[in-house]
Amino acid sequence: MKMLTISDLPPDLQQEVSGNLEGFLQQEGIEDLLEEHPGIAESLGKVWACSPFVARHCCRYPALLTDLQNSGELQGSSDEQRILNRIRTASTECQDEQALMQMLRVIRNREMVRIAWRDIAGWAALPETLRDLSLLADASLQVSLDWLAEKLTPLYGTPQNKAGEAQSMFVIAMGKLGAGELNYSSDIDLIFCFTARGDTQGGKRSISNDEYFNKLAKQLIRVINDITPDGFVFRVDMRLRPFGDSGPLVTSMDAMEGYYEAHARDWERYAMIKARICAGNFEQGAELMKFLRPFVYRRYIDFGALEALREMKQLINDEVMRKGIDQNVKLGAGGIREIEFIGQVFQLIRGGREPSLRLRSILRILPGLSNLGLLPEQTVSELLDAYCFLRNSEHRLQQIHDQQTQTLPETDIDRARVSLGMGFTNWDDFILQLDQHRGRVIGHFSDLLRPPEQEDEAEVKQLETMSSLWHGNLTGSDAEQVLTERGFESPTEILEKITLLREMRTTRQLSQQGRERLDRLMPLVLDAASDSEEPSLTLERLLRLIETIARRSTYLTLLTENPSALTQLVQLFAESSWVAEQIIAHPLLLDELIDPRVLYAPPAAPELQKDLHRRLYKCTRDDLEQYMDCLRHFKNAQVLRVAAADITGNLPLAEVSNHLSAIAETTLDTALTIAWSQMRMKHGEPCFEDDDGVQLAGFIIIAYGKLGGLELGYSSDLDLVFLHDSHGRNQVTNGDRPLDNNVFFNRLGQRIINLMTAITAAGMVYEVDPRLRPNGASGILVSSIESFCEYQLEKAWTWEHQALVRARVVAGNPRTTERFRAIRSQVLLTPPDVEQLRLDIIDMREKMRQELNRSKGDIFDLKQGLGGITDIEFMVQYGVLRWAHAYPELLTWTDNLRLLDDLARLGLLNHADSEQLREAYFAYRAITHRRALQNRKALVDDDNFLDHRQQVVRIWNEFMGETQ
Repeated sequence: MKMLTISDLPPDLQQEVSGNLEGFLQQEGIEDLLEEHPGIAESLGKVWACSPFVARHCCRYPALLTDLQNSGELQGSSDEQRILNRIRTASTECQDEQALMQMLRVIRNREMVRIAWRDIAGWAALPETLRDLSLLADASLQVSLDWLAEKLTPLYGTPQNKAGEAQSMFVIAMGKLGAGELNYSSDIDLIFCFTARGDTQGGKRSISNDEYFNKLAKQLIRVINDITPDGFVFRVDMRLRPFGDSGPLVTSMDAMEGYYEAHARDWERYAMIKARICAGNFEQGAELMKFLRPFVYRRYIDFGALEALREMKQLINDEVMRKGIDQNVKLGAGGIREIEFIGQVFQLIRGGREPSLRLRSILRILPGLSNLGLLPEQTVSELLDAYCFLRNSEHRLQQIHDQQTQTLPETDIDRARVSLGMGFTNWDDFILQLDQHRGRVIGHFSDLLRPPEQEDEAEVKQLETMSSLWHGNLTGSDAEQVLTERGFESPTEILEKITLLREMRTTRQLSQQGRERLDRLMPLVLDAASDSEEPSLTLERLLRLIETIARRSTYLTLLTENPSALTQLVQLFAESSWVAEQIIAHPLLLDELIDPRVLYAPPAAPELQKDLHRRLYKCTRDDLEQYMDCLRHFKNAQVLRVAAADITGNLPLAEVSNHLSAIAETTLDTALTIAWSQMRMKHGEPCFEDDDGVQLAGFIIIAYGKLGGLELGYSSDLDLVFLHDSHGRNQVTNGDRPLDNNVFFNRLGQRIINLMTAITAAGMVYEVDPRLRPNGASGILVSSIESFCEYQLEKAWTWEHQALVRARVVAGNPRTTERFRAIRSQVLLTPPDVEQLRLDIIDMREKMRQELNRSKGDIFDLKQGLGGITDIEFMVQYGVLRWAHAYPELLTWTDNLRLLDDLARLGLLNHADSEQLREAYFAYRAITHRRALQNRKALVDDDNFLDHRQQVVRIWNEFMGETQ
């Protein structure tokens, strides 16, 4: 069999692909398929290495690859009718909506495997990949719309206008789908429109056309967007419709025309460049698009659009700086968005006079700019090359796990996937090429629409008004009117708070210089707060900060002289009460706002260590208080960066927890170093004697719970256990003031806890909970590893073994670490009494629910509620404890998501159920993070997450054999 040599892959990818192939090759007909079709055999290794999503589907459905090959669809280019006919034919067998949804998702996943395979293997050029993805979306929408409308007819009849003519709906595709350039794991931006108002006729019940099409639209969104055991078809985004989220879901043609004639804004004109009818009544849709053409393309060369375009360009620049999204191939500097903006600028300005510019595809627009002499040929060539490179990179990122991401990976294995898929032997070579492309784009983007250097008179006038308000020159109804016009709710209360700050004793006692700095800053603060979504709430938080820092004129100057810093501050205060309280409590964090590129780019673990070491280097040796403050400032600053990136959408959920966990590990490692150094200076190092002679005793910190599972939250405490490996004879330190090793290690543990938990002016690093140690709170603080092993094997309860599933060493001696890992494996690999294990876990879960569940009435507890986070965690722990003795690889990871993947991969948990649990777990944790940033508990309205909760309960019942 001629096949890509798996050994040619990077080691991690080689191991992964080999593991997947072992079972795959045993499936009937697979070896014959690969023997007969060398193209598939040669490409399989690369495709599977680059896309675990494809590998997973091929292994789950072995007939899929054979079917794709036999149909000729894998190695041949596709056409528009093929996928439409396939979906339409399959839809005739669907008796209900659930069957339709399943069919669409099965075909969607089949197509995504086909498209990814051809793309990664190099059998399809970028335009084909973009086209096929767009055709899949179009066909899914068209068939679903037709099927759903047919099912509604018996109930409501046919929508008609006043003249009795049948009416219908059409779907406008926006964004990349509108351009026919959909990316691999993109959402689809849609607008729904129906032809005319009236009522339905001929059904069991007559309703208005508005109500009918609203029902139809909701069903269409559900069929396409909702996540089922088979996944989803496409994520649907309706925010580009008239009036956005506050507007009706479906708009009549008359209302649509009226909106774009009277209410539409400049950015909506920009968005309409890519609009096209993708499903429904194409004839009527074409009429609407004809009507909207003058709105998008003016008959003259539209230099009047320059100012609006400059503002849009500035927004792009500001977002790049504000979010620190340099690792994002779409939104970062020199990314996909900037290339598209360059093309669309010329379309908006000259499209009314140049029909060749009225196209949707950027791949077709850019060459036209050169042909018309609007851009140099070299510039267009560089932009096209960069666009293709960036879009291919975007696809490689999304093809890994079929996830909507444009952010470059941080893990070595995913970097290896992207590099391999892009044709590079290593990550550094890929990044070098990527940076060259982005650098060229940045240059061309920077040269575009250079604004004239002039003062913004309107902005100056606004600041003058806010200055009058701050100084008390505007009072009473005049002041309240200004506040109302700028969007402040409860203007009377806001005015009182402003007056209170101005007249308070601290403010009146400021030095002349301090008062001048405050007077310069306050109009800027009032103006900036008025631009936030909730001006009053944001300003109240800002006023509390100003009150805190009023005597620290350095901070007043920082915010006055760094507009970017003030912008970041206002955004963070507007979005998160938790962040606001952190900065108010620790104003030193204001320094982090100066450079947005740093603020919105939390560093990885190695950089964290370097940063903390740089901070510690400045401390006076042996000054414990300085060390403690240094740890706290470091932790506060780094968590602020994570929160900022999280708030702005710059970090996916898993990366948020990974970064928070890395921060905690870094502080623990440093706390151990500090405590050990101090103990060693007093007492020497702990030694012991065994058959191999005199040795130094080791010490480790084991993380359980959220830190152990790499799922730390913003307000999580640390569940820690301390162990040492001292044993044998003469267990005593070797210093001038020797101590018994047990005493030494107990004091060491106490020092570590004190370093972490003591409250100083800089706050506390983390709360530490050491109660998971052997014998709990009644046991000694630091145990020997031998006694730990004995306890785990002979005395530990089932719940303690559950906790051990998530346990991992986060700091300490390598030799002791290996000993702990061996003990953990020995304990968890012991074959259990399965029935007793099951009953113990069910019993423990019930006790926890009775004691800790805060669900009541209309409130659901995301963690402890029925079908919540803890249910998922208990199922994972049960799976590991039950089957680890047969599948030792279950001990590789401690986090729930990868353990769910392993349970599914090993056939111990249904793949669909695993995906359901992953989706629920992600959803729960995401809202938990959001609520933590607002200082709110993990409680939601009871009607939230109903589907996720029902699925978790169903899976629990099946997996645990228990009825809840």
